[in-house]
Amino acid sequence: MPSETCLITGGAGFIGSHLTERLLQQGHHVLVVDDLSTGRKNNLEHVMEHENLEYVQGTVEDEDLVAEVVDRADRVYHLAAAVGVALIAKQPIQTIERNIYPTQLILNRLGERAEKGKLVPTFIASTSEVYGKNPKETWTEEDDLVFGATTKPRWSYGVSKAVDEFLALAFYKEKKLPAVVGRFFNVVGPRQTGAYGMVLPRFVDAALRGGPITVHDDGQQVRCFAHVDDVINAVTTLVDTPDAAGRVYNIGSDVPVSILELAQRVAARVNPDTKIEFQSYADAYDDSFEDIRRRVPDLTRIREAIGYAPTKDLDAIIDAVAEYQKALV
Repeated sequence: MPSETCLITGGAGFIGSHLTERLLQQGHHVLVVDDLSTGRKNNLEHVMEHENLEYVQGTVEDEDLVAEVVDRADRVYHLAAAVGVALIAKQPIQTIERNIYPTQLILNRLGERAEKGKLVPTFIASTSEVYGKNPKETWTEEDDLVFGATTKPRWSYGVSKAVDEFLALAFYKEKKLPAVVGRFFNVVGPRQTGAYGMVLPRFVDAALRGGPITVHDDGQQVRCFAHVDDVINAVTTLVDTPDAAGRVYNIGSDVPVSILELAQRVAARVNPDTKIEFQSYADAYDDSFEDIRRRVPDLTRIREAIGYAPTKDLDAIIDAVAEYQKALV
């Protein structure tokens, strides 16, 4: 593939920095826009001097900046968003505004280019949170979205990302914009921070510091954890696959594990002397917090579309995160 200019919003974040690295390795010119609200510039320190990297510290809520960078892009990867359960619970206004307004700005500009005949392949990052509390054992992309009451701020994240999806699919339908939506399920790996409630780096950091590991509620919540490298493979391949446009894809692992078992496996691999303690949601967040008991994707669609198959198991992921975290302590 010839070199292209790839715009990554949120490119200094956890997933964005790995995507930046991958696209540079592929020989592309990468234009990163990040306001560092949750991203970190040191996530890019190993590539910051790369001749094909252009970094802009700015917000994608700036309409003029969005117009400038989108007009230069041959491909767009929109990852910038509010991130993390802890941040969402504390700052619901920011969550809603950050998730919807920039997406609309970016898609509006891409739509204008589409009307002039320039169709820019676009990836819109979404989340498993859009399924809300759908009670099914596994979730397919066509399943209903089931949210709680508007009095519980936790659901604002999933609802706002669902609006992003509706926007992307509407621009595909009306403007022929080749946009693809990826719903991320618990993406983990080096450079992820536990500062905003991300469970695996939080557990690993606690074990490295001698514990205890704090598990919320009873620890029987079920999740599936995918290594960021596998997820980046999916993202880049989906954008390179014309038939993927106009569709939604679950991206992650489909191997379930309880949060308590995750804590036990982290302790066993990182520091066997680590104790595990339990904390109520009310103490961790507030009385209005509501969680999702089970979150497991059906990956049939993405397997059939691009042959997606995660390559790293949970123990390998824990080891990779621990190795990275040790270097920071």
